[in-house]
Amino acid sequence: MSSFLEALRVQRWDDHRYYHHSRINQALHLVSAVSFLVAYAMAFTDPAVAALIGWLVAMTSRQAGHLFFEPKGYDEVNQATHEHKEEIKVGYNLHRKVVLLAIWALSPLPLCVDPTFFGLFAAPQGPGDIVRHVGMIWLVLAVAGLLFRTVQLFIVRDVQTGLVWAAKILTDPFHDIKLYHRAPLYLLQGELIDRGVAHRHH
Repeated sequence: MSSFLEALRVQRWDDHRYYHHSRINQALHLVSAVSFLVAYAMAFTDPAVAALIGWLVAMTSRQAGHLFFEPKGYDEVNQATHEHKEEIKVGYNLHRKVVLLAIWALSPLPLCVDPTFFGLFAAPQGPGDIVRHVGMIWLVLAVAGLLFRTVQLFIVRDVQTGLVWAAKILTDPFHDIKLYHRAPLYLLQGELIDRGVAHRHH
């Protein structure tokens, strides 16, 4: 267990120091984390709505922070190029995220051909049913995306790395709130880059 927890700590630290320098990105991760916790709570009573919240609010705010606000130049703090960080990223790097988001955006298209998704759903009685069908598709995609990368890490790394990454992803909302709850305050003070990353790194 100590080995697992240490590996989890390292993955979390590497994720923070490599990919969360921007205070805007951190603030968006705070929004994402709160949204994911709402989705977690909703999953017990309404999984379709939970998936809609998870993808439309939590995932879009989270990935927008990475794609549009995080610096992509040479990382002086970690002495690493953006390309190097992408290569060693344990989970979904930016390239994999773009592929995943493309699949997410295109996944409801079969409903245009068959609103029952080829017999998997009951015939929709109105727009609300179609939206819920989309939510269920996105729920399956979320689970599939988590399992796919976990198993892939089993193969390209080892079983513990895959399990640690899956645990990290599922618990990230709790950790992100702890880590980034002050990010909006720093933004109001005009700080766009987390200079503390350098101090904590050294």
